[in-house]
Formats: sequence, C-alpha cells, structure tokens
Amino acid sequence: MDPIAAADAPYAVELEAGTVYVWCACGRSKAQPYCDGSHVGTGLAPKVFKAEKSGTAYLCACKRTKTKPYCDGSHKTT
Repeated sequence: MDPIAAADAPYAVELEAGTVYVWCACGRSKAQPYCDGSHVGTGLAPKVFKAEKSGTAYLCACKRTKTKPYCDGSHKTT
C-alpha cells in the first residue's frame, strides 16, 4: 500500500534534543505528524528517530521526502 499525503506542507514542530519520536510514514495517523498505529495492515512502518537538537523542525506531511522524517521540499513537485 502506498502512503497518502496528510497535508500539502510540512508540520513545524518543536523537538527536544535526545527525545525519541515516531513519525507517521503512512499518512493515516490522526495524530500527525506522529504515529498513532494507523499503519497496521498497510505494509508501511513509521520512522523512529531521536532529535539531534532542540528547536523547530519541519516534518514531512506529503510522505514523499527522501530525508525521512524531515521535509525535503518534495511536496512542491508533482
């Protein structure tokens, strides 16, 4: 199953250095941009990552980024 876009622009979120986050890779989570388990049965898996620094980060919402979980501008291409 393919991921679905959750939004047309990235999510600006505040991350805390050293904290582990679970980014939704399927686009089905109601807790965007984070995983709520909605991927079960899709064959897709969330991306678990540890924030390297504290501050604002832009997490991908279109689910096409090559730099998961961070936005790489893929939402701007068709």
